[in-house]
Amino acid sequence: MRVAIACDHAGLELKQAIMRGLPAVQWQDLGTYGPEPVDYPDLALAVAEEVRRGGGLGILVCGTGAGMAIAANKVPGVRAAVAHETFTARAVREHNAANILCLGARVVGSGLALEVVRAWLGAAPREGRHRIRVDKIAAIERHSGGDQR
Repeated sequence: MRVAIACDHAGLELKQAIMRGLPAVQWQDLGTYGPEPVDYPDLALAVAEEVRRGGGLGILVCGTGAGMAIAANKVPGVRAAVAHETFTARAVREHNAANILCLGARVVGSGLALEVVRAWLGAAPREGRHRIRVDKIAAIERHSGGDQR
């Protein structure tokens, strides 16, 4: 399985721990690679664009996971969700077809993060009523017309 992954400076150690802890995953590491401060929207965009182009999965790590999710969700076709425990990780994959998992390095430790990632990667989007709802999300995206201020 190939997964695009990136982090900002706050998420660097957790990103590295996830990659080390799941060696069977074929990681596409899109940054950051050092402790120098970086802007999380740039990393979120890199993973979101990769997921959109390739149809695969992505993982983003920042301080809380929220900033990465907000930025990644601006890319059409991306469904990024924050999960800090296994129930939500499975549910966002199964019910919402989340294709990017966002984690907060200041919220979860590496042991729990690995469990969350395993749960998310082990789940698959469900059909039926869940597919209907995900299709409705895609329709909103297609018809929103962008910023409505």
